Amino acid sequence: MFKRINLEISNICNVQCSFCPVVEKDKKLMDLFEFEAILKQVVPLTEIVSLHLMGEPLAHPQFLQILEICKQYQAQIDITSNGILIKKYTKQLIDSSCVRQVNFSLQAFKDNFPNRPLDPYLLPIFEFTKMAHEQRPALYINYRLWNQESNAADNEEIYTKIEAYFGTEINRNLELGAIKSKRIWNKLYLHFDSRFEWPSFSLPHQGTRGRCHGTVNHIGIHADGTVVPCCLDKDAVINLGNAKTQALDDILNSERFTKMRDGFLKGVLVEDFCQHCTFINRFKKAANRSTVQHLG
Repeated sequence: MFKRINLEISNICNVQCSFCPVVEKDKKLMDLFEFEAILKQVVPLTEIVSLHLMGEPLAHPQFLQILEICKQYQAQIDITSNGILIKKYTKQLIDSSCVRQVNFSLQAFKDNFPNRPLDPYLLPIFEFTKMAHEQRPALYINYRLWNQESNAADNEEIYTKIEAYFGTEINRNLELGAIKSKRIWNKLYLHFDSRFEWPSFSLPHQGTRGRCHGTVNHIGIHADGTVVPCCLDKDAVINLGNAKTQALDDILNSERFTKMRDGFLKGVLVEDFCQHCTFINRFKKAANRSTVQHLG
């Protein structure tokens, strides 16, 4: 049982953020038949289905049909979006009982359109949030600012506009190493993080010791069906199999998957690609913080 399975419905995005690297894989949309066949296998294995790995899910031309399939199989889904198309789907997202959480990557707009005013972009997102609170108060909404090492001035403008619209005050003191989420209004949270390096063989070798949530509490499935152990494996370097041609259970019980999972649980990085992932170091720091807090 996983906490989350990232089921990518499209690796195509309507913008190109500096935060997201260019995807080297062929552009792909998952069609409805493929999506339903995979979702049926995914739902019994996970608490949450995230319709995202790379790409913009709201840009999928059959997004509303995908929502209906999720509702049919009682999937609890999370959606991560840059928010540019939210006005088109506001009512449907709020009305859909299968939508558990919506994440808006607010750093995306200024990253792509630095000279455009923020209001036309932010207002539909704010209106969506307010409508969700009125009609579906249990719906979680995250405003993401994953750029804490740059664009400080842009974030301040966003903070100010959030405060003005929702009549709240945001504490600017951020402790990225400890708490990365702040509730700012009802079920609305501000989620912040620093930029990180995406795994790559071009990065220095990090050693053979470390832990990861990949294969342990989540996996990813690309729009072409490729199963990967981690949501950061954007180009499917670690190809565990293909959910379009193989049973997902068979892939998850394969020798390669089992070795990876057992390795992470024992603090061993089995795959060479994982040994070049600097994100692994975050889990080491988290473990050290926990030790310090325990000793204190």
